[in-house]
Amino acid sequence: MKKAVFLDPERCVGCGACVVACMDENDIYPEKGEPPLRRVYQIEDRRISENGIIYISIACNHCEDSPCLIACPTGAISREPGSGRIVTDTSLCIGCHSCALACPFGIPRYNAEEKMYKCTLCGDRISVGLEPACVRVCFQEALSLESANDFQGKKEKALMESLIKATSQKRIGFRE
Repeated sequence: MKKAVFLDPERCVGCGACVVACMDENDIYPEKGEPPLRRVYQIEDRRISENGIIYISIACNHCEDSPCLIACPTGAISREPGSGRIVTDTSLCIGCHSCALACPFGIPRYNAEEKMYKCTLCGDRISVGLEPACVRVCFQEALSLESANDFQGKKEKALMESLIKATSQKRIGFRE
């Protein structure tokens, strides 16, 4: 069954524990030129929430219609049968950045060798019944691992609520 990580932005406090857990799980070292796979963005606008700030923790969504997969000219990006995860074979990656240009969320990252890498949804953890590292450490329970069917309904509801709140906005500030 396809799984997805769902974010409840009303619970996220922007602590960054998910980012650190992901870096630890995947041996990511920013000091070696390896950007984190997960990022937390701070959005500021009094019309969005009571205190005017919400946090969005984002990594690869393993999209159903994956633009990165379609854009890859070498087949380095593929969909894993069964789980539906979008996975990368770095030995096939030529570092052309087509996937990064195609991804509407700016998710693909590149290491020092210019090979693309991204969130794997902690496939090794999920395969043995564990949660992804980011979900495991989220003390506010803002991140949860759910079936794609449940996720789709929640995602649509959250998107609609955000759009309704943002309808009259002229500007939203983003901070990383």
